[in-house]
Amino acid sequence: MLVADRYRLDAVIGRGGMGEVWRAHDEVLGRPVAVKLLLNDTADASAEARFRLEAQTSARLHHPHVVGTLDFGARDGRCFLVMELIDGDSLAGELASGGPLAPERLAQVAQQAAEGLAAAHAQGIVHRDIKPGNLLSDRAGVIRIGDFGIARFVDDPSAGLTTTGQIVGTGLYLAPERAIGTPASAASDLYSLGCVLYQLAVGRPPFESQTATMLLYQHVDAVPVPPHQRGAALPPAFEAYLLSMLAKRPEERPTARQAADWFRSGAWRGAPAPLPPEQRGARPALHPASDALPAPRPRHGAASTAAPVLDSGWNTTVHRVPPRRTGLRGDSRLIVLVGGAVLFVTALLLGMALF
Repeated sequence: MLVADRYRLDAVIGRGGMGEVWRAHDEVLGRPVAVKLLLNDTADASAEARFRLEAQTSARLHHPHVVGTLDFGARDGRCFLVMELIDGDSLAGELASGGPLAPERLAQVAQQAAEGLAAAHAQGIVHRDIKPGNLLSDRAGVIRIGDFGIARFVDDPSAGLTTTGQIVGTGLYLAPERAIGTPASAASDLYSLGCVLYQLAVGRPPFESQTATMLLYQHVDAVPVPPHQRGAALPPAFEAYLLSMLAKRPEERPTARQAADWFRSGAWRGAPAPLPPEQRGARPALHPASDALPAPRPRHGAASTAAPVLDSGWNTTVHRVPPRRTGLRGDSRLIVLVGGAVLFVTALLLGMALF
C-alpha cells in the first residue's frame, strides 16, 4: 500500500489506542521510515487534532535522543505521521527479554533519556507519557524518546486533565502532583523517568495496585522501597539519586539537564574523588569532618553546569596530614613566659641579697 504516492507500507510494527505504526519505505528518498496512521475508529475531530499536535510538537525537536518527525499529511480521510525508523526495540522489550538492566546500561539509559527530555523542556514541551514502551533503543543501544501523542506545552491550561476529567498518561509512572490534578511540568517527566529506571533496575515499577485509585494514592503518599531491598545491585550513589527523582515534591527533584550531566559524569559509580595536586610552598589544610562529604546538589530551580553529587557512602576523601611545625604554640608559650618571669624575679632577689 502506498501512502501519499511516496511511502510504501511493509508491515505493522506497533499499535496503540489512537493509531498503528508501519515499517515503510520512502520511495522518493530511498530510505526506511516509520509511518503512523490514525485508526479509522478513532478518527473524530478531537483525535485528529491530537494527532496533528503530536506532529507539530515532535517536529520542533531535533535531537539525537528524540525520534525525529519527517512528514505529516492525510490519506483517504486518515492522518499519517512519518517518523525516523528506529531499528531496534523498546526498553519494555529489552526488560522482557533480558531482565533487569546492569548498572552500566541503566546509567546509559538514564543519561540519554534525560538528554532528550532536557531538549524537549528547553522548547517548553512536557512529554507526559514517559514509560518503557516510549523509550526506543536502536541496534547500537542508543536511546530515543518517541510518541509525543499526549505531549503539551508548559503554558497549556489543558495540560493536567482531559476534557472528561480523566488524567492522561500511564498510571504506573504518574507523578504525584498529576495524580491530584495539577498540570504536568518538566518535573513530572523526571518523576516518570525515575519510575522507569526503578522498573528497569528491579524488574517491577515502584508502585503497583489492582485498582487505579490505590495506585494514585501510592504515588501521592507511599514511600518507594529502596531498590537494593528488592534485589537490585545498584551503587549507593545511583540508588540515592534515583530515589531523589521519585521525590514527592516537584521542586525536590533534579532537572533533566542536571540528571543528564550527573549520569554522564560517572558520579553514579561512587568513585573516590582524586587528590588535589601538590603546590610548592603551600601548606595542606586539614579540612573539618564535614568536608569529607560530597557537596550538596544545587537547587533544581537554579541553572547549573556542574553535575550534582550525592553522598553515596562510597565516596572517599583522603586528607594529607600537614607537616609538624617547629616552634612553640598555645600552652607552650605560656609556660616559657611564666618560667622566664620566675627566673627574672629569683635573679633580682639574689642580687639584692648579695648587695
